[in-house]
Amino acid sequence: MATETKNNKALKILAGVLAVALIALAIYTISFYNEQKENRQILQTEKTAIENELNDLIVKYDEAIEENEVMDQNMVEARERITRLLDSVKDNEANIALIARFRREIGNLRAEKDRLFRVVDSLSAQNRQLTTSLDSTSTQLEERTRLSDSLQNTNLTLANKVNRASRLQITGLRGEGVIVRNSGKIVENDRTRRVDQIRACFTISSNDLAEPGEKDLYIQVYNPENELVGDQIAVQHEGGVMVYSASSKVFYENEELDVCMLANTAEEKLIEGEYKVYVYSGPYLIGTSSFSLR
Repeated sequence: MATETKNNKALKILAGVLAVALIALAIYTISFYNEQKENRQILQTEKTAIENELNDLIVKYDEAIEENEVMDQNMVEARERITRLLDSVKDNEANIALIARFRREIGNLRAEKDRLFRVVDSLSAQNRQLTTSLDSTSTQLEERTRLSDSLQNTNLTLANKVNRASRLQITGLRGEGVIVRNSGKIVENDRTRRVDQIRACFTISSNDLAEPGEKDLYIQVYNPENELVGDQIAVQHEGGVMVYSASSKVFYENEELDVCMLANTAEEKLIEGEYKVYVYSGPYLIGTSSFSLR
């Protein structure tokens, strides 16, 4: 009987030890899982930071390549190496070894960038100094004339680019036949017998280069026989007189602006077929579209 009691006690003790061991194992397993999860998050964060650093390097090279003509090829090749490394970072799952290698390569790339930029700055400074020296000492009229013409052409080209970039631009242009109710409600309709006005709707794009303020907008609507539909509004521009179907003034503040314009119609000019719509900002054509009536 005493032996049996001792055996029961031993079994209880063994069971207790096993229970404690199982609890300890469960705690360790959960702790290990959480640690692994945290490590993966840290590695992913580090990977994202590396991608951002590489993107930043690419932007700096793009700006330098655009601004400098000296050493262009070397800078282009360096930029391509960064792009390939960025692709490699995106394609590989983060781990400690890869992160360490990518960090080393970023360090090398940054050192190369600093060296290339110093060389470019030095050559650019020498180039500016040489140009200044030539400008101050040159006595050859032909060279002066050539340089002057080149600068004038460059300035004219830049002025034209700025002028084009500052013009209004539109998206989503659509034309349609509409019925205007006595209540003012406008209903779309594509039957010539029902239509009493033509509507053109579009969105003026945001443009920080454009001059804000009141803008003159015009539309031309041509029927399938190429006859102008609308009020026949004649406007004198610098290049001559242009005739429009309708006009409108809008106040533009460099942000997107939705605009709709209505052109009156004459029954005899409403025929079945395809109509063309042209939108102008002053004398400049900024959008075209077409629609059909039946």
